[in-house]
Amino acid sequence: MPFIPHTKQDVEAMLGAIGVDSIDDLFDEVPRSLRGCELTNVPAGMNEMQVGRLMQERAAQDGIYTNFIGGGAYEHHIPAAVWELTTRGEFYSAYTPYQAEASQGTLQLLYEFQSMIAALTGMEVANASLYDGASSLAEAVLAVVRAAKKSNRILMPRTVSPIYRKVVQTIVKHQNIEIIEVPFTDSGGRITVDSLTQCPVDGVAALVVPQPNYFGVLEDGDALTDWAHERGLRVIGLVNPTALALLKPPGDWGAQGADIAVGEGQPLGVPLSSGGPYFGFMCAKQKLVRQMPGRIVGKTVDARGIPGFTLTLQAREQHIRRSKATSNICTNQGLMVTAATIYMALLGPTGLRRVAAQCHHNARRLLNLLGDVSGVERVFDRPFFHEGVLRLPQAVAGVLRALEAQGIAGGIDLSHDYPELGDAVLVCATDTRTDAEMDVYAEHLDRILSRRRLDPPCAQKLAGNE
Repeated sequence: MPFIPHTKQDVEAMLGAIGVDSIDDLFDEVPRSLRGCELTNVPAGMNEMQVGRLMQERAAQDGIYTNFIGGGAYEHHIPAAVWELTTRGEFYSAYTPYQAEASQGTLQLLYEFQSMIAALTGMEVANASLYDGASSLAEAVLAVVRAAKKSNRILMPRTVSPIYRKVVQTIVKHQNIEIIEVPFTDSGGRITVDSLTQCPVDGVAALVVPQPNYFGVLEDGDALTDWAHERGLRVIGLVNPTALALLKPPGDWGAQGADIAVGEGQPLGVPLSSGGPYFGFMCAKQKLVRQMPGRIVGKTVDARGIPGFTLTLQAREQHIRRSKATSNICTNQGLMVTAATIYMALLGPTGLRRVAAQCHHNARRLLNLLGDVSGVERVFDRPFFHEGVLRLPQAVAGVLRALEAQGIAGGIDLSHDYPELGDAVLVCATDTRTDAEMDVYAEHLDRILSRRRLDPPCAQKLAGNE
């Protein structure tokens, strides 16, 4: 619908109808002392060219870096058509499709997204998104606890992202839900059935299985799922959608498959942009559909037999009494879902597999290159996807700062969240990295470490504190 501004006559007519002389009179109850004054510190207005130049200068201050950071947010190539279509007015400004007869396009897109993400995860039902991957994991925890009724404990591996674990803890800590951390093996960087035998199972509702985990290592989804089901626990699969193009989907783990699959949808066509936006997805077995937050779009036929789309389930606070809502925080990240749907449709199964294969190829090459640098060692010996952990002979923070000075975002310092790993860094390579970029990274890392090995200890200490 086009925007039509009010004319002066329109405004005067409306003011006259409500009995005031001016718009300012509508705010006469606000004391003068609280009203805004003239903005004396705001610079004079600029023309279009000047504004464009200013924005370019501000953007240049951020710098342009070759990105080797992963940890849950990934830089992938996004075909230009994805956002050319996503930002069309029909999608870009569309609101929640409450009125089905006026929202068939949006409803069909959400239906297609659910179908694609359910196929990718091997699950039976999918919702039309949540805030992000971290809150989707928290919602999965709430869902399995509701379904279990009398069990309020969750086995959470330390190989789950520290950020995700913090978000889950924040959301569930006041709901009498206990999170029990499961340790990982020193050499493999994964959880095992042996490590699970040390954990209690009384009152435990579910086991979380990340695939791949935060270190990029592949967990044994089959064995872990069977172990949990044999003890009456449900399984929550925390998955990377790009990796699922190559890996066994959570719906096929073990004899029965995972009960819920959640994850971050950002890799599916959503660019990295100053911390967001993101969107989470959730899939489940049919028997848990009533525990899923958000909305589910269904396909049906009308009285004349013509296919159409409708909101089938809407377990949200807007639609039912707040105390009965499945969730009071979920939302429909509609624009991000639109981009993800177009991205998956453009690439198709073959394209997704090629992206995932290129990510894995690049990550293997990067870890081999950096692992050959003197003093650098691979921390874990298990299969991995597109990131891995390296141990450096020096403090990670100082090395990353030196790499940043060379235009390289070198990875994530793990020393704070995983101090037992020593001076460890998590590095990532997706399909966007080239051989030349990886070679430059290895050359700079070797030079930085060599220079610091020659520096006296006091100089190294000062450099680390800069």
